[in-house]
Amino acid sequence: MNIIERLSEELSIRQTQVEAAVGLIDEGNTIPFIARYRKEVTGSLDDEQLRALEDRLNYLRGLEKRKEEVRAAIAEQGKMTPEIEDALSAAQILAEVEDVYRPFKQKKKTRASVAREKGLLPLAELLLAQEKRYVPDLETVASSYIDEEKKIASAKDALNGAMDIIAEIISDDADYRKDIRALTYEHALFSVKQAKDEDSVYSMYYDYSEKLSEIPHHRILAINRGEKEEFLKPSVEISKDIPLNYLLSRVVTDPQSPAAPYLISALADSYDRLIAPSIEREIRSELFDGASEGAIKLFAQNLKNLLMQAPIKGKTVLGLDPGYRTGCKLAVVDKTGKVLDTAVIYPTKPHEKTEAAKKIVKRLITQYHVDIVSIGNGTASKESEAFIAETLKEMHCGVKYLITSEAGASVYSASKLGALEFPDFDVTQRSAVSIARRVQDPLAELVKIDPKSIGVGQYQHDMKPARLDEALAGVVEDCVNAVGVDVNTASHSLLEHIAGINATSAKNIVKYREENGEFKKRAEILKVPRIGAKAYEQCAGFLRVAGSPEIFDNTGIHPESYEKAALLIGKFGYTKADIGTSGLKGLRRAADLYGIARLSEELSVGEPTVIDIITELEKPGRDIRDDLPTPELHSDILDISDLSVGMVMNGVVRNVIDFGAFVDIGVHQDGLVHVSEISGKFIRHPAEMLSVGDTVRVKIKSLDVAKKRIGLTMKNL
Repeated sequence: MNIIERLSEELSIRQTQVEAAVGLIDEGNTIPFIARYRKEVTGSLDDEQLRALEDRLNYLRGLEKRKEEVRAAIAEQGKMTPEIEDALSAAQILAEVEDVYRPFKQKKKTRASVAREKGLLPLAELLLAQEKRYVPDLETVASSYIDEEKKIASAKDALNGAMDIIAEIISDDADYRKDIRALTYEHALFSVKQAKDEDSVYSMYYDYSEKLSEIPHHRILAINRGEKEEFLKPSVEISKDIPLNYLLSRVVTDPQSPAAPYLISALADSYDRLIAPSIEREIRSELFDGASEGAIKLFAQNLKNLLMQAPIKGKTVLGLDPGYRTGCKLAVVDKTGKVLDTAVIYPTKPHEKTEAAKKIVKRLITQYHVDIVSIGNGTASKESEAFIAETLKEMHCGVKYLITSEAGASVYSASKLGALEFPDFDVTQRSAVSIARRVQDPLAELVKIDPKSIGVGQYQHDMKPARLDEALAGVVEDCVNAVGVDVNTASHSLLEHIAGINATSAKNIVKYREENGEFKKRAEILKVPRIGAKAYEQCAGFLRVAGSPEIFDNTGIHPESYEKAALLIGKFGYTKADIGTSGLKGLRRAADLYGIARLSEELSVGEPTVIDIITELEKPGRDIRDDLPTPELHSDILDISDLSVGMVMNGVVRNVIDFGAFVDIGVHQDGLVHVSEISGKFIRHPAEMLSVGDTVRVKIKSLDVAKKRIGLTMKNL
């Protein structure tokens, strides 16, 4: 099975689609561009399918590359055989390739290599042959190998050396390793013991075991972390009879042979000393890799839901970063995100300068016509909420407030980008600006922060950094391109996630805009240094130019389809002047009556492109996030101590993990809805029912005020 066939089978995608997608990727096209503008070529594969395909393609190509390296290395030694070639061709994973290569690797000094140097290989081969007529008395045969110079003092020394060689031969056999690995997965337990005598968050695993094949991903990651922190000592445990009986059936072909006892001793030594430790390392590595991939996929889904939260547009926002001793930092941003004013107030303990704080807030709201107050959900959030609610009530001004997740705001505030944007602000002032802007455009603000710091993953700091960064970068890229950006207002940190644009060209776009004024049309992007024809092809459809004389420049229609779009609207008696007006509302109905397939044929474009053009023309410059509900949380609860079991309230899902979801119910500590408490029906994973940003109804099931733990349920509400 070649790579295309294997991708088709694994991903349940037709081979023609796989071939088309691989061809486009190899030509240097980006995933967002392929997903949006090459639907007819790939059969409408979406960005998630394409990223999964690209990930798997890279792995399989790496696998084939490693096979070629191993082939060359074995051939160079003059030891390639048809059997080895067949084994390499059949290898499905890198571990199997390494098993085939294992006997041919240059090894460090081992007991077996020492025995080989002493000339004991023929004796080992004699034992493996198990032929009675050649071994009437093994000790007599072994005595012929006694050699003081080689430090073989007795027949026993010779036989021990021969058994060391046999143990290594058994350990290096690819088929044996593959089968023992499978037997271990099937029958072993993953056991954990306490590593040191003190309490910890890992105490639930101090005497724990679970079938290896059934242990969930989040548990593997938790145990691995506990091992790193030296609280846990995990191991893979299997009844030795299982692998030893397997080896016995493969190695000992004649139990009556005088060689049998020596072979049995050698295979037991091979398993204990060489195979078992190695297989355990491999299995634990595979478990970690599998758990990591699962965690990364969940992290990616959570991140996507967070980034794609609906913006609240056209509002002036007062951002409030809560605090105690250092006060609450305020920042007013206008409808475009420009900072109008900043201040510091001290309404909370230990200062409690409430009246002075109210005076400042009232002035800012009145002076700048603030529409919304955005309060960060960190330390002192609830006291700040009570203060703002009371102040707004006194003003009778109609201004509303909401609680905004400030996850990652402090990271942005202390970053080079934050310092570059606001060189005259301290870190807390920058944080207040970020909290305000997150309301106006969550995506544009959150892309400035390392996704690992946003707080929607599990055990993300234990993942392989390169793999995690790659996956999360793909999510950010997909989200930014799905929404599109205004090329005349977007920051370079947002632009660099547009397909075909890297960090350097993004800065060049901003620099060109600053030096030459706003872009008048899309095609002007080609004047920017480092933006060539290929980059323009990839990025053009995702950039919007609101004031362009070419109306299509403010839509998701790609420049390559402008002519077709004009022909399409002309066919039904419309003109470009009708775009964006009520006059074009009948376009979809007219096109449906005429027939999409017929239009596709007449315009010489694929049906998906026809449908996309119509969708864009109906709502030019549309933001796909506008149809989503805007999360809002109001609560009179001030502290975890005010809660009681049985209380029912609304909350916002902040994070979805393997074993449940964390929900913000208006106190500083999020509550946990265990997967078993999400629905009355069985669900395998919380993500089947919940997404980051969802507003949910929950009931408090359990409370531990001392440990600040809140157990929630969504059942029977």
